[in-house]
Amino acid sequence: MTKYEALSKKLTEMIAENLKKGITALPTEEELTRQYHVSRQTVRAALSLLKSKGLIESRQGSGSYATGLSPEPDQNRIVILVSSSHEYIYPQLLADIRQVLSEKGYHSEILTTQNDTGAERKHLLSLIENPPRGLIAEGVKSALPTPNADLYEKLKSVGTRLLFLHSGYNALPEEICVKDDNYYGGYLLANHLTQLGHTRIAGLFKIDDAQGPERYLGAACCLRDLGLELYDRHIGWFQTRDVEALEKKQDTRFLASFAKEQLSGCTAVICYNDETAYWLVKELSYADIQVPRDISVVCFDNSYLSNLSKVRLTTLSHKPHEMGEIAADTMIRLLQGILSVSQELPWELVKKESDGPARS
Repeated sequence: MTKYEALSKKLTEMIAENLKKGITALPTEEELTRQYHVSRQTVRAALSLLKSKGLIESRQGSGSYATGLSPEPDQNRIVILVSSSHEYIYPQLLADIRQVLSEKGYHSEILTTQNDTGAERKHLLSLIENPPRGLIAEGVKSALPTPNADLYEKLKSVGTRLLFLHSGYNALPEEICVKDDNYYGGYLLANHLTQLGHTRIAGLFKIDDAQGPERYLGAACCLRDLGLELYDRHIGWFQTRDVEALEKKQDTRFLASFAKEQLSGCTAVICYNDETAYWLVKELSYADIQVPRDISVVCFDNSYLSNLSKVRLTTLSHKPHEMGEIAADTMIRLLQGILSVSQELPWELVKKESDGPARS
């Protein structure tokens, strides 16, 4: 074994130990020369070998840093913990995350909670027994206090990097989160409807995930700023179990109740997402309420359901693949020890057919 190969082996062991401590910076070439009693040429050859293996990278003017990859390939595991892997927006989102991670040398595993706190706890306990390098987690019923913050803290204590997706927890305020700019989204949709002349606007939001109250607040504040009101009697709230019944049994009772009790006297409605709007449009058609002739419907996500609807839905969208790619890139930066911050991704309005001018 040559001198530079021997040094490379020692540095590989050092990188593995430092990664467990969250240290990614390597000593300078001068420090390595002095510490290992070798020439500058040997140090550079050893660093070059580590670069060829994908274990380190050079940052101009700053030195060499670990890429975040462990020298032991089976240790480069990222777990993605989300509500679902096959419903609604999740298949594309997960594909985007996994592609970026794979391109950088990480392998990923998907676990699902069905937005159930007990299922989340079960998964977290299992992960503590075999901690991954990183965990990308979607908060479960994030509008409510979580009893599982202790397990996330335990994972952190054994070196797992945490990143929350869509929503985190108030009990873990310092953890980085990649999410939608929900307040702005609600504000944008309400403003769009008022520009069409709507003043009597209803809302339908999910109550047990933080996105729902945030989207409601944005809409309510927009109307407040314009001197209008979003009356409580025109706001409908639903929860996870309603969504489960909708997806599994096409049970639309909560939508029928909303259409009967909250929509009366309104000319427009802001829906929590495309899925809710898709089924609401169907429910309205059964009552001979036509969209957008009788009522305008707008929503969030620009998913495939916005185009499958009987009337194509005006909705909010992110740039294609943006959420998944940013989440994966942020996790990789955390593993590399690069300073990262939470991000709220802005929405863009995609106007289709489900909204129109208010009718007097």
